[in-house]
Amino acid sequence: MIRIRIRTLFITILLALGLWQFGEGSYIYAKAAVAQELIEEAWHKTLQNLESHKPWPWADTWPVARIKVPELDVDLYVLAGDNGRALAFGPGYRFGTALPGELGTSLISGHRDTHFKFLKDLHNGTEILLQDINGQWHRYVVEAQAIVDASQAILEVPDMANLVLVTCYPFEALLPGGPLRYVVRAFKQDAEVVLI
Repeated sequence: MIRIRIRTLFITILLALGLWQFGEGSYIYAKAAVAQELIEEAWHKTLQNLESHKPWPWADTWPVARIKVPELDVDLYVLAGDNGRALAFGPGYRFGTALPGELGTSLISGHRDTHFKFLKDLHNGTEILLQDINGQWHRYVVEAQAIVDASQAILEVPDMANLVLVTCYPFEALLPGGPLRYVVRAFKQDAEVVLI
C-alpha cells in the first residue's frame, strides 16, 4: 500500500513538473508572438508621425527599419541596438553605422537560430528590400557572403549605400556564440521600389 502511494506521489510530481515545463515553453512563444504584434504597431506609428515609438513602455529599443526578402518570404522589423535584449525580439541595428537606407555601411545583426536563420539561404543576386523610417523602400542586392572571425572588423564602404547582415556561425551549433560570424553584404540599387 505504501509503495503504491509513493509511486502515485512520484508520478504526480513528474506530471506536475512536465506540465510546468510545457507551460513555461508555451509562455515564451506566446510572449514572442505578442512582442511581434507590438513591434509592428510601433513601426506603423513611427511611419505615421516620423517619431520613434517603443513597442511597450519599458522597452529599451524601438523599430528603426523593416526588411523583406521576397524570395524567402521573410518580413522582419529591425530594432535599435544590437544588444542581447533587442536581439531577443528581432534583428538589431548597430549604432554608429549608417542608418538603414542611407549612404555608408549599415550593420544589422540577428540570432542564427531565429530571426537571421534565413541568411544561410541568401545567395548572390538575392533581392533585399529595406524600408526606412520615412516609409521609403530601398532595394539591395546580395553581392557577397563570408565566414569571418568575430574579432575581425567589418569593412566599411562609406561612399556606397550597403547593408551588412551578421549572425553567429555555424548555423546548427548547439552552443551559443562562438568565434565565427556569417556575414552577408548587399549593395543598394538605384531602382525605386514601390510596395503596397
